[in-house]
Amino acid sequence: MTPLLKTARHLVLLLILLTLPYTSLFGQNKSGVYVDKQGVMRWQKGDKEANFFGINYTVPFAYGYRSHKALGVDLEKAIDQDVYHFARMGVNAFRVHVWDTEISDSVGNLLENEHLRLFDYLVAKLKERNIKIFLTPIAFWGPGYPEPDMKTAGFSSIYNKQQAVTEEAAFVAQERYLQQFFKHVNPYTKLSYQDDPDIIAAEINNEPKHSGPKERATEYVNRMVQAVRGTGWTKPIFYNISESPTYADAVAKANIQGVTFQWYPTGLVANRTLQGNYLPHVDQYRIPFDTIPQYAGKARMVYEFDAGDILDPYMYPAMARSFRQAGFQWATQFAYDPLATAYGNTEYQTHYLNLAYTPDKAISLMIAAEAFLRLPRLKSYGAYPADTVFDVFRVSYKEKLSEMNTPEKFYYSGTTSTKPANVNKLAKVAGVGSSAVVKYSGTGAYFLDKLENGVWRLEVMPDAIHVSDPFAKASPRKSVTSIQWQEHPMEISLQDLGNSFAVEGLNEGNSYTSKASSRSFNVRPGVYLLSKGGKSIKKANAKALGTIGLREFVAPQPTTGKVYLRHTPLAEVSSGKPYTIQATIAGADAKAKVSLAANNLSGVWNTVEMKQVRPYTYEAAVPAELLTPGALKYRIIVEEPDEDFTVFPGGHKGNPWAWDYVQTDMWQTYVAAANGALSLFNPSTDQNLFIYPNLWQGNERQVITGKKPGQLILKLTSQEKPQEGVMGFQVYVGDKLAGRQTELPTFDKLVIRARAAAPVQAKLSLITAAGSAFAASINLDSEFREIEVPLSSLTPSAFILLPRPYPGFHPFRFQSGAAASFNLRQVEKLELTIGEGAAPQTYSFEIEGVWLEQAESQLD
Repeated sequence: MTPLLKTARHLVLLLILLTLPYTSLFGQNKSGVYVDKQGVMRWQKGDKEANFFGINYTVPFAYGYRSHKALGVDLEKAIDQDVYHFARMGVNAFRVHVWDTEISDSVGNLLENEHLRLFDYLVAKLKERNIKIFLTPIAFWGPGYPEPDMKTAGFSSIYNKQQAVTEEAAFVAQERYLQQFFKHVNPYTKLSYQDDPDIIAAEINNEPKHSGPKERATEYVNRMVQAVRGTGWTKPIFYNISESPTYADAVAKANIQGVTFQWYPTGLVANRTLQGNYLPHVDQYRIPFDTIPQYAGKARMVYEFDAGDILDPYMYPAMARSFRQAGFQWATQFAYDPLATAYGNTEYQTHYLNLAYTPDKAISLMIAAEAFLRLPRLKSYGAYPADTVFDVFRVSYKEKLSEMNTPEKFYYSGTTSTKPANVNKLAKVAGVGSSAVVKYSGTGAYFLDKLENGVWRLEVMPDAIHVSDPFAKASPRKSVTSIQWQEHPMEISLQDLGNSFAVEGLNEGNSYTSKASSRSFNVRPGVYLLSKGGKSIKKANAKALGTIGLREFVAPQPTTGKVYLRHTPLAEVSSGKPYTIQATIAGADAKAKVSLAANNLSGVWNTVEMKQVRPYTYEAAVPAELLTPGALKYRIIVEEPDEDFTVFPGGHKGNPWAWDYVQTDMWQTYVAAANGALSLFNPSTDQNLFIYPNLWQGNERQVITGKKPGQLILKLTSQEKPQEGVMGFQVYVGDKLAGRQTELPTFDKLVIRARAAAPVQAKLSLITAAGSAFAASINLDSEFREIEVPLSSLTPSAFILLPRPYPGFHPFRFQSGAAASFNLRQVEKLELTIGEGAAPQTYSFEIEGVWLEQAESQLD
């Protein structure tokens, strides 16, 4: 046969192979999962679609490892505890980028060390819970964060992310490492990663940064794939397509079965908890690669996602819905906080998720897992706000709620008034707060699992109280959440249990026994067997629990030794009208007396008792006589037995009425005069902004002074035309309006004082909690002017989705399709932009303030 005929024959055979299903190319792989010709992951047995939803978790490596060592924590026990919570939340997927730099040397040899052993231990424990595993063996970076990086032996300490995918020596080191990694046998399972059926697929590396010729990028991917396949690996191989989107075509043509994405729709590291409605940010997951022919047959996975810096529990199910609409079959949150360090949220400051420390978010993730596994692939549920209800799921920003409601399962992340779909068929209940099934005043999560008729397992987590902003700068010396083991009444309304049922403690050390009266009983954290009156239970049937043990219980010990108080003062309130001050207090003695000491700068103090209105929440009404125009200064005093005083703000010890008490910390609230203006934005005090574009240079983003003494001015200047053609900022103003709600109907105009480097048309927008924006155009020139904008002139408009998401190819603007009329009571954010129409000569403006005023006729 001639060389030409041989070549032709080989090409024909290659074409035939490429048309065969993935399993025909590599045989029946031992994960039981393959990718079909349409790019859908399927189970080999039965050909059903394979979906996976879960978490990233890092304890075997980097800071996760070091922080546990520093605390003297048994790492195996810590992994056992966290994996139990994964199972309790119902997730079925695990992924993390392995820190190759900790388990390799400079030329790519695998190091059989403590980090690799702990990773293998984690894999074994995940398998026991039937949680599937996705391997990402290369991370590209050092293990320092959030601490400074330290030198390691690994090849990633020599080649950075760009060099690793372009330089030949780096290629060779990675090939050697991948070959040894995938041949490695787990000492706990006695299986290689190829032979382990619970390891379903692999991703070559984490977030590669490609540069240079695209052919070299494709070569890199193919060589790494070949190195893995050379070990006998037959499972699907994925590669990242979203980190270097301009190289998407080079990635898509490589010998891979799937592509990976990430999603951080609210940006990262705001250094504070974000306020406002961010559901419009997750209305859809936009994929910009559909025009690449080779992309069509690739499976899609999300290796990392989170709603960074958001504490409210309503985002995860909405993200799961959008993932399924975009065709994803794997999604893993980044990153779950280990139980041992979640008290301070030190591992990844911008992420915070733990069953014990963020119970409502954990239940929200549990609901998201159910949604991801249940919702059809590629199905749309409309646009926000219509898509807040989808299938058996509901999310609500207003209620701060995620919810799942089927005849068999009823899950909710907070108190809900929703009625169960069929209370008589319920087999599982999980929640925080109260519902038609469970009334509970504690703040921890609880789980009810039906074991058999008349017999249920109840698991109650301790109370979690957020005592400082969990997304602010972190330190292992600072607690952001306090854990308290309090006894609370619980009422369970299940016909299967009736009005009177036995309550028996099950977990180690829990000897509690009781009998419910009128469906109510007192309960502390732990696991309990609930059995209908008169029914004899010798051995409960635990099959309904799956991989969860009947007596298993994991919870942190209570926070002791310190009183915590969290309170955010209102920016301003109306004069002459009493208002309520609320504070959250944890760690105080049950007999503690809590007082509000307030002063309106007259030199006279007024002390008001703060009363406990629910566990950990105290309130006091500020009398009208103190609320004269000017300012209200106050502090909160917690007096425990034996005159043990703690004074806030500051948490100072000592009697504040003593002659030698020297602390002067106070909260302050501005008391507006009757008919006074209401400030929405003042650069002198309001500096938590989101700016587009970022404008990080010192001459681009400035806060300067002008002619008015004490008044700061925000000055923004973009040296070049921004990518989207606009420049501006967005700021949360909902807190400004909160204290003057009764006056809001009397305001009828916005006033802005600003100027621009050259004449330009600007757009001033108010954005509501319902995700609607209302805007007006104004003209700026080189002179500072006070420009009045009648509220009646505002018309529906789009607004910028700030902070910008990661990756950045997601929608830039959002405009609600719902019919809405402007209501000042619903306003949450203010936005000012230039460049919405014709591009200005210079992208630069200065702003001194924005405020609300009343019409002259109302002031008379």
